[in-house]
Amino acid sequence: MARLAQTAGLTDIQQEILATVRDFVDKEIIPVATELEHRDEYPTQIVEGLKELGLFGLMIPEEYGGLGESLLTYALCVEEIARGWMSVSGIINTHFIVAYMLKQHGTQEQKDTFLPRMALGEVRGAFSMSEPGLGSDVSAITSKGVKDGDEYVLNGQKMWLTNGGTSTLVAVLCRSDEGHPEGTAPHKSMTTFLVEKEPGFGEVRPGLTIPGKIDKMGYKGVDTTELIMDGLRIPADRVLGGTTGRGFYQMMDGVEVGRVNVAARGCGVAQRAFELGVSYAQQRHTFGKPIAQHQAIQFKLAEMATKVEAAHAMMVNAARKKDSGERNDLEAGMAKYLASEYCKEVVEDAFRIHGGYGFSKEYEIERLYREAPMLLIGEGTAEIQKMIIGRRLLEEYRFQG
Repeated sequence: MARLAQTAGLTDIQQEILATVRDFVDKEIIPVATELEHRDEYPTQIVEGLKELGLFGLMIPEEYGGLGESLLTYALCVEEIARGWMSVSGIINTHFIVAYMLKQHGTQEQKDTFLPRMALGEVRGAFSMSEPGLGSDVSAITSKGVKDGDEYVLNGQKMWLTNGGTSTLVAVLCRSDEGHPEGTAPHKSMTTFLVEKEPGFGEVRPGLTIPGKIDKMGYKGVDTTELIMDGLRIPADRVLGGTTGRGFYQMMDGVEVGRVNVAARGCGVAQRAFELGVSYAQQRHTFGKPIAQHQAIQFKLAEMATKVEAAHAMMVNAARKKDSGERNDLEAGMAKYLASEYCKEVVEDAFRIHGGYGFSKEYEIERLYREAPMLLIGEGTAEIQKMIIGRRLLEEYRFQG
């Protein structure tokens, strides 16, 4: 075994892409990740490198200047990037979700306008559902878009916006009661608006403010912000798909592929934690021999490796199911749930193997220990995943009495 988490059945092109990304991660990300993370510094040079590799357009169709690759290829690239530094994979992910939503649901004019520039990384995407008073309870959204002639006026406050400062195109989910009578189910009166803005913080366009970065325990480097709309005017042709009332379904489609992405991130972080743990265990000596020769440590390594393999297999299965055109919310929910939980456990075991040194910022495992918890809540908590899984299982295994 060369290393864990190998993927069978890849094409020569897929293998070449992954080899290129892995080489980039080893040479350009891992050596600087911890230093940049401790400074909470945006990885500008790394992002420019990813643009040159074409990763911002990995799943954008070739007709728009992208590489036209599959979700599986994308997820495996994310796994490699997260192995280097999870924050970088977050920069790519939100961009990818907006590009995916445009590809699947946008009007032809919207696709022609945004996708070619997104493929080059010139337009950078972010998406926004959460608000200060809600996360997974999307039906409770209070931000609102009201029709006013040929425009919509948006008001409300959004929260946990990844790429909030650096993005130039934000897909924002709001309530839009126009054309939807009172009593309409909340999820049928939501609309996704495509909001163009300048990068940076403060008032980035009239009626739109991006406050400074939220200070986080981990997941640093990438900018996480609020988004405040106060009389923000948006042309009617910037309603995603051109029709109101479809925003909930559009966002959920994006989040579904996003969950595969989060699973891939969990796999990547877990892989790196295992690499650090198995390496340190062979260097550290106690009682006259490397700690890797103690049965207790070998048991930990065995459990860690098994979890890495299991999470990777489920992530690959979920991506391939989506690529086949089939519904994959069950598989994506399972993959996201298992990969994030196993990631946390593998990172903690690697932390324990490092002993006191794991608590030192000098060692990379300290950073991973602060990053892993984000995966437990990103793109839906474990409890939300279990609700999705449970409901789908009851659909599939309906009792015939």
